[in-house]
Amino acid sequence: MTDNEKLFNSGILTESRPGAEQPPLSLWEGKRNGLVLIECPQRIPCNPCASSCPTGAILPFEDINDTPRIDYEKCIGCAKCVAICPGLACFVVDLTAGGEGRALMKLPYEMLPRPAKGEEVACLNREGAEVSRGTVRAVTEPLKDRTIVVHVDVPRDLVSVIRAIKVVKK
Repeated sequence: MTDNEKLFNSGILTESRPGAEQPPLSLWEGKRNGLVLIECPQRIPCNPCASSCPTGAILPFEDINDTPRIDYEKCIGCAKCVAICPGLACFVVDLTAGGEGRALMKLPYEMLPRPAKGEEVACLNREGAEVSRGTVRAVTEPLKDRTIVVHVDVPRDLVSVIRAIKVVKK
C-alpha cells in the first residue's frame, strides 16, 4: 500500500509531503515563540490559515485548493492559524521554551473539559494513542472567539509525534 493510499484509507499522515513539512532545524532551534507546523497534505478548498496570518508567513494561495506553504522567516508563533484551522492541522512548536530536553507545543483543543494551567495532560500521537504526559503552561484564545489553544510542555524528541492532548481524569 502506498503512502497516499494509507493517508486516504486511514487519515493518518505517514510521511512529510507538500503541505506537511517541518521547518529547517537550523531556523527552528533559535526561533523564540516557535514556528508553525502545518499538516494539511490534501488539496481541499480551505485557506483560513493563510488569511488569518498577521505576518504573511503562510503564503497566499494561488488556488483555494492549494496546500499551505510557509515562509518560516516571517512566522512569529502567534498561533492564530492554530485557532482558526477547521481541520486541526496547525501547531506551533517552540524549541527554545521548556528546559533541557523539553519544548512547548501550542495545540488546538475543542473538547470539554478544558485543560487548566498547571494541569497534567496526556499527549497523543496521530492515531490517538498516548505517547507522553505534558504540563499545560497556558490556555489562550488568539482570535478572541472562544476557540482555545493549549500551550503544553512536552518532551522535545516527541514534537514530530504529538498532535493532540487529552485531559486526564483524576
